Amino acid sequence: MEVVAVIDFETTGLSPAQGDRATEVAAVIVEGGRVVDRYQSLMNAGVRIPAYIEALTGISNAMIRSAPPADAVMREVSDFVGGIPIVAHNASFDARFWDAELEHIQRERKQDFVCSLLLSRRLLPLAPSHKLGALVEYAKLPVAGRYHRALADAEMAASLLLRLEEELRLRHRVPEVSVDLLRRIQRASKAQLPRCLAAARGG
Repeated sequence: MEVVAVIDFETTGLSPAQGDRATEVAAVIVEGGRVVDRYQSLMNAGVRIPAYIEALTGISNAMIRSAPPADAVMREVSDFVGGIPIVAHNASFDARFWDAELEHIQRERKQDFVCSLLLSRRLLPLAPSHKLGALVEYAKLPVAGRYHRALADAEMAASLLLRLEEELRLRHRVPEVSVDLLRRIQRASKAQLPRCLAAARGG
């Protein structure tokens, strides 16, 4: 598989359209079946973190006050990722924040997201849940740290992505796993999946 960046945000809430902002971002670069580089930073967007989010993530308002400005962090992480494909678990959430935070620095995303949650629904259909924590437990992946912290979640999503790639190669006998194939799988219905995989096998 090509080089990809697996990203994760922690935020003040669910929707940038409602004024929510990012509080932490991490990106890990996956190449040749392993993580080869990492970026992580808290970020101060000047928005207060609600108590329930603080309890969930462990990121406090005091931590954010001393964090670098959100604009500076987004410039750094956007340069770090560059134009390579981006993967996230529940990518619709992270893509919304990535786009909104880029907009604050007058930048636009150049690439599509791949969603490891959608992929896991197709490739690990027997998992009891497709939340990241449940999949890590189900697939016996290493727990990289505290859930709902950006770097730990990005590392675990990267482990999951590699496990899904392995599933395609070993169980479904797909010789070459590409980002383009992953995008086709995440868009495929359950009924369309066998045809999608057969095409990837060249059959």
